Amino acid sequence: MKTILFVRHGKSSWDYDVNDKDRPLKERGVADAHKVCGELKKLGHKIDFIYSSPANRALHTAVIFARNLEHDFNLFKITNALYDFSGEQALHFLKNLDGAFETVLVFGHNYAFTSLVNTLGDTYIENVPTAGLTSIQFAVNQWKEIDKGQTVTTIFPRDLR
Repeated sequence: MKTILFVRHGKSSWDYDVNDKDRPLKERGVADAHKVCGELKKLGHKIDFIYSSPANRALHTAVIFARNLEHDFNLFKITNALYDFSGEQALHFLKNLDGAFETVLVFGHNYAFTSLVNTLGDTYIENVPTAGLTSIQFAVNQWKEIDKGQTVTTIFPRDLR
């Protein structure tokens, strides 16, 4: 069994004249990441590895989760493959994960993550919101075999307000 927990980065700020990769989180983005992670923590997942897009907003969201989950930062990696907006590059990355991992937590962007959770999961989600989490389980033994899985959990900030 393989499980992917997709988290779209928290709400970002457009208040600064910086390039896209450097855009920071808004206060709401930080707060929502803490709330969603708090709910995830209650589910007791054993996360084997965390991967994040290198974009500041995704990386900051990933660090909030990793710290709250008391995750070992030796099992955390930044990858350009998740700085993807179509989902093609991210899917290729996921299908080539280390087979020893059963559960991975990935941080990235829309449209890619909404597309991937709809392509891979069995529940239609119109839009994965900022700081939104969706987990999908696959009844396979190797990542290259992931295709259509079961959408198990969605945790969206709006549902926690």
